[in-house]
Amino acid sequence: MIKKEITDLDLIEKLNGIEKDGMSVFVMAEGRLRGALFHGTRFVNDLRAQHNLGILETMVLGQAALCGALLIPTMKGRGRMIYRYDTNGPAVGFSVEADSTGFVRGYLLQNPIPVYKPLESWDLAPFLGEGTVSVTRVNEGDKAPHTGTVDIAYKNIAKDLAYYFEQSEQTKTAFHTSIQMDKSGRVIGAGGLFLQVMPDFGGKTQDGEFAKMTEEELILRAENAFKACPSLGQWFSEKGNAEDIIYGLFREFKPVVPVVRDIVFDCPCNRESYVNRVRSLSKDELEDIKKNGPDPIQVICHNCGSVYSIPVSEL
Repeated sequence: MIKKEITDLDLIEKLNGIEKDGMSVFVMAEGRLRGALFHGTRFVNDLRAQHNLGILETMVLGQAALCGALLIPTMKGRGRMIYRYDTNGPAVGFSVEADSTGFVRGYLLQNPIPVYKPLESWDLAPFLGEGTVSVTRVNEGDKAPHTGTVDIAYKNIAKDLAYYFEQSEQTKTAFHTSIQMDKSGRVIGAGGLFLQVMPDFGGKTQDGEFAKMTEEELILRAENAFKACPSLGQWFSEKGNAEDIIYGLFREFKPVVPVVRDIVFDCPCNRESYVNRVRSLSKDELEDIKKNGPDPIQVICHNCGSVYSIPVSEL
């Protein structure tokens, strides 16, 4: 990926004054619940710079990418997942890919998103419309990827991903994302929260406080705690930290954070791979490029916005 730098010096100063990005992965209720809290302020700013996004486009792809990052703790071993949203609304949709090593990349299916009247709120439902949500798992060693698809139920990026898990994987899951912008439209805070009932718990401990709790009671109490989560975008913009959220919201479930990991907006694309792809075109197509195409030709990676220039002589 050709990394595009953030050039707004005032924004850089603001980012330097807040806590470093990172994902805190936690377990609680004696292993019956797992979750992750992602501080992704720089992550969303990097995504925005890569794709040169406007305010509305940043809100859509930013929330989608935060959700993509929160899928990483659900991966077993080495693998990747693709969260795709296809809608008949003005936004058309997006595709976000997350890798177990910690990188996330993605793009909007429509950029810019057409806007026909001034925005009255950050409710994205009018731009999302009807359609489908799909999640593809690509696990190391599998012969083929597995894709599940459900209809869009809420016209809400986080809620529709949770609905997918409940319908397609029969797993109670919740996602919450938030992006805070200042009066100039700059992202000064961003974060996401994920919570899931462990599907393979099976009553492993019989004498603990939470092992005796019914699943319905556990879910109800966890939902109440989850709903009390403040706006994470505002929280992180005001120099709040992740531990206060986890140990504050979920203190009754005795959370433990075994790992804090880096998550970045990145793409494994490179110039050499695109040169080889162009070289693999048919002889007639290559001849047409030499006679009629621009020199150099430009190849754009839709996942990260990188532009690679390839002189025709190199083909």
